[in-house]
Amino acid sequence: MKILITGGTGLVGKHLTTKLEKEGYEVVILSRNPKKENEYEWNISKNYIDEKALKNTDYIIHLAGAGIADKRWTNERKKILIDSRVQSANLLFSKVKELKIPLKKFISASGIGYYGAVTSNKIFTEEDNSGNDFVSDVCSQWETSANQFQQLQIPVTILRTGIVLSKNGGALPKINTPIFLSILGNGNQFMPWIHIEDLCNLYIEAIKKNTFKGVFNAVAPENHTNLSFTKILGKVIGKPVLAIHVPSLLLKAFFGEMTKILLEGSKISAEKTTKIYTFKYPSLAGAFDFIFKNEKN
Repeated sequence: MKILITGGTGLVGKHLTTKLEKEGYEVVILSRNPKKENEYEWNISKNYIDEKALKNTDYIIHLAGAGIADKRWTNERKKILIDSRVQSANLLFSKVKELKIPLKKFISASGIGYYGAVTSNKIFTEEDNSGNDFVSDVCSQWETSANQFQQLQIPVTILRTGIVLSKNGGALPKINTPIFLSILGNGNQFMPWIHIEDLCNLYIEAIKKNTFKGVFNAVAPENHTNLSFTKILGKVIGKPVLAIHVPSLLLKAFFGEMTKILLEGSKISAEKTTKIYTFKYPSLAGAFDFIFKNEKN
């Protein structure tokens, strides 16, 4: 069975590729600069995909997208954040339609930012509407571009993902720094999270289970605020959590508009997801304990 992955050279893509290959799947990756035998070129701006990548493909896993928190949100950066997700999906759709590729399913990443950056007591479920800020708009457009595959009678699965925990990259190495081992703002904002192993398992479950389609929150069932998240991290790694609250004005000076996603955050429900998947790392302490005591993670 052949799986095509976009964003395959990123943190989640690399981990997922390894797991899929161990299970016997053939994995090919779309890359702007292909270097390996299983990598094929694509160029979104030129509307180009090497058609050999799509030949006999059974599933597409769409992970491509510039990092939301990698750079300040200038107007140019905002366009990159949207286009890298939306235009890439549009290109895949047009090529699958043109070549009449009989996909079994299109599986796409999205983010819990879909619900908007807001701190409240509400627990957001997959049935809730999108928020009204920049990230929610990105996620909403992202999901719309993925759902167009249903026009071709191709089932779609979307995983709205929280903070991905891995020692090898992503958010955690950034969090494990002096500024983030302090309390951000009032510390009451929730930080939905998921261990990279569970996230990759969810993508594999979406391949294996025909009934696993629609939108699912890819977050662990245990909710934590910035305060509790930081305290647990400090305890596991043996570093003191600074007893100071980093003021929002200082964060805005560093991160600009992006500060909103650092200072705001609500609870996200994992109830729908837990009905079809048993989390390997349902607790934050357990996830951290594994990450920092297992060098291969």
